[in-house]
Amino acid sequence: MTSFLSVPAVSGGPIPNALFSLKTPSIQTLSISTHTPSPTFHFNPNRLAIRSSYADAGVRDDSRSSTIDVVADVRSERIVVLGGSGFVGSAISKAAVSKGIEVISLSRSGRPTYPDAWVDQVTWVSGDVFNVNWDEVLVGATAVVSTLGGFGSEEQMKRINGEANVVAVNAAKEYGIPKFILISVHDYNLPQFLLTNGYFTGKRKAESEVLSKYPGSGIVLRPGFIYGKRRVDGFEIPLDLVGEPAERILKAIENFTKPLSSLPASDLLLAPPVSVDDVASAVINGVTDDDFFGVFTIDQIKEAAEKVRA
Repeated sequence: MTSFLSVPAVSGGPIPNALFSLKTPSIQTLSISTHTPSPTFHFNPNRLAIRSSYADAGVRDDSRSSTIDVVADVRSERIVVLGGSGFVGSAISKAAVSKGIEVISLSRSGRPTYPDAWVDQVTWVSGDVFNVNWDEVLVGATAVVSTLGGFGSEEQMKRINGEANVVAVNAAKEYGIPKFILISVHDYNLPQFLLTNGYFTGKRKAESEVLSKYPGSGIVLRPGFIYGKRRVDGFEIPLDLVGEPAERILKAIENFTKPLSSLPASDLLLAPPVSVDDVASAVINGVTDDDFFGVFTIDQIKEAAEKVRA
């Protein structure tokens, strides 16, 4: 289910009294008053505005003195990527940096060892959500993006896929972060006994927490198999050599495979892979578009990615 909310982002009235404002937690205000020929500056750390009044500056309307109030908002994004040095997390961090978004990464491994230029533009914090000092990472953030997840024993999967994300969601909510974006997993049509393992139950628990704490701004992305060039212990695994051809083939024959989608476990073969770059671009769309929230399927992730690249 996908939710959409249309809210007028700009409100205005006829000049000479016009006010344009966009509410965001990371906006600064500078006020300029020209009641006399020498302007007076007022600084407010939460908004950036320019206000100009010419009533006493020798500029007058035929019927009355003119006053023009204009608030010019400058929005800057600062995101926290949980697991930012991992396969998906690093792609998100790289995409965000390329869009001028400030990035803080929290992961156990901290800064990656490879020498890519974008790495120097990210603030790397070593740690995990169960022990981190949130003051070091969440203050001033406009969104939290969680890529936390993994496989292991039943208890390990419940902890990293579920509990870790629940902790992160509640910390973000407590610090007043306006958005939370979760990288989850496709809703596979597997037999119920397979969906009760720790991986899937953990992911769904995390989804419920995001959607309940952030009903109007929480984002859950549900990709299937994610492909790209994955670095593991200094080696690069080219998952795109498998994922990209598979995605193209399934796209070409989707009209023939749709009738098969109702068969149990058919998603294991028929759910199209998703490029890690598409996932990253969809996240950027979620960070910058306030009308983008809810649960997003594989096709919707790709559509969101196209909006960013357009």
